[in-house]
Amino acid sequence: MNADLAGIWPWVASVGLAIVTLVTRSFFMIPEREVPMPEWFKRGLKYAPLAALAAVIAPEVLMSHGALITSLADARLPAALCATLYYFCKRGILGTIVVGMLVYLPLHIGLGW
Repeated sequence: MNADLAGIWPWVASVGLAIVTLVTRSFFMIPEREVPMPEWFKRGLKYAPLAALAAVIAPEVLMSHGALITSLADARLPAALCATLYYFCKRGILGTIVVGMLVYLPLHIGLGW
């Protein structure tokens, strides 16, 4: 690859990503009337954010270095369990994050889990 053009590729990629993001986000604003969708599809769209969140969080909690966690001495497991229990009791997002971190940090930093 030409050394003169090597510095331009990050800019080309950034502009390309910006254009793709703009087009995909504005796609739903283009039609003048509501796009007809089947009722089952509308119900399914309600679960899309939860599914995306689970797809991001589950590997982070259950995997380490590309493999499933084989030891219970991992700070993420008790932190996730305590945060989940707190959420089901109190239904507060901020408290869930705080409880998870209050369990995770001492185990991870203090005990080296």
